[in-house]
Amino acid sequence: MVHLDETDLDLLAAQVRSHPPLDADEVRSLLADARDAGPAQARLVEHHLEVALDESLARGDRGLEVTDLYQEATVATIIAVSEYAARGGAPSGLRSYVARVVGAHLDAAIEEAQLAQRSEEAFVRDAQLFETAEINLRHELGRSATNTELAAELDWPEDRVATIAEMLTEARDMYDSEIVQYLDDEEEE
Repeated sequence: MVHLDETDLDLLAAQVRSHPPLDADEVRSLLADARDAGPAQARLVEHHLEVALDESLARGDRGLEVTDLYQEATVATIIAVSEYAARGGAPSGLRSYVARVVGAHLDAAIEEAQLAQRSEEAFVRDAQLFETAEINLRHELGRSATNTELAAELDWPEDRVATIAEMLTEARDMYDSEIVQYLDDEEEE
């Protein structure tokens, strides 16, 4: 193994690799005792965290940090070991089963994160369009526009205008309260 700087990931990898794969006889013995949560199941999980790390590293270029992926993979490893032991799987299949479950779980987590990012980006675009329309109509009308007027200007359904308006109001209120708190803290110092 190439020596790297001691980062969180390097420390994690060293910890995981300190529990090498178990031989088939040990896996068989532990599986027999791992049908319920306990020391046998915990040991199987511990010795399969390398699979979790490998699956996380393999997906590290897809938008989530490897350490975040590893946290998700750890949960999936616990579930996979528990399910495999409960159904009485063969010792030789545990490692590949854990890899499949962890891989599927990580792929779903990445897809969910990408969807959330796309939703956030869409909200930012909508918020910018909304604010531009709001300012333009205020100048044109000499007053604040109604949701109906904004909907007509944006060519959006009125309920979408109301939703964006509500979300922007909440965001502005939160931002304003954070600014006030910051200024209060600065004043006290």
